[in-house]
Amino acid sequence: MATALHDATTLAYLLAAVAAVLGLALRLRAAQRAGVALLALGAGLHAAAFWGMHALSPTPSLTEAPLAASLMAWLAVVSFLLLLLRVRGLALSALVAPGAFLGALAGALWLRIRTGAGEEMHPALAHLHVVLASAGFGLLAVAGAAGALYLAHHKSIKEHRAAPNSALPSLESLDRANGAALALGFTLLSLGVLSGMLWVLESEGRLWPGGLHANATLVAWVIYAVITQLRFFRRESARRAALQSALGFALLLVVVVGLRVLP
Repeated sequence: MATALHDATTLAYLLAAVAAVLGLALRLRAAQRAGVALLALGAGLHAAAFWGMHALSPTPSLTEAPLAASLMAWLAVVSFLLLLLRVRGLALSALVAPGAFLGALAGALWLRIRTGAGEEMHPALAHLHVVLASAGFGLLAVAGAAGALYLAHHKSIKEHRAAPNSALPSLESLDRANGAALALGFTLLSLGVLSGMLWVLESEGRLWPGGLHANATLVAWVIYAVITQLRFFRRESARRAALQSALGFALLLVVVVGLRVLP
């Protein structure tokens, strides 16, 4: 059941990506709204898929990279849908939906390959660490997407290329979305790092595990600590804050996600 639900989730996110991209390219609000509706459907299916994994024996671990990517995708979609309740940002779905599709696809493929393979349950702290860190990464992805769209929209306005009925949200809405996602994302990432340290302390008797993944996560945390400090304490301009969020997430993909493929 969990595998079938993950497959259905992947399809819903794929359709959402197609609708969102077409809506943005053709300036069709109806298509963008359809993309958001499909994202909401996918999020519901995704939640059911994760719940269904508890019925598998042995229960798959969320610390596996493909499932962690799938979880991050789900949390990014949920965060985006919640942000839409406060800000106008339909166009962001054109960035969120493709990423959600790739994350769900990784989880779906992994489940098909590995379901039934022997694997020990990880302790509660390990799952808490994965959930918090994934939620943080998901929200930082939303912040990066909002920053990238802000820069694109700002450039089109400066060059007098912005259409009066542009499908892009206003600069103010994008800036608010960026700030909210950055603040909450960094907070959750910090809690993820802390819970990971407690997990290692409990299981191995040391405070920091070392290794490529742990050190890369620490580098990502330091980068976002600087970005957050510049955004909220030095009151950077909206454009510079958007640039920092976009570059920050690109670097995050390199130092954390990209390093997973290394031996």
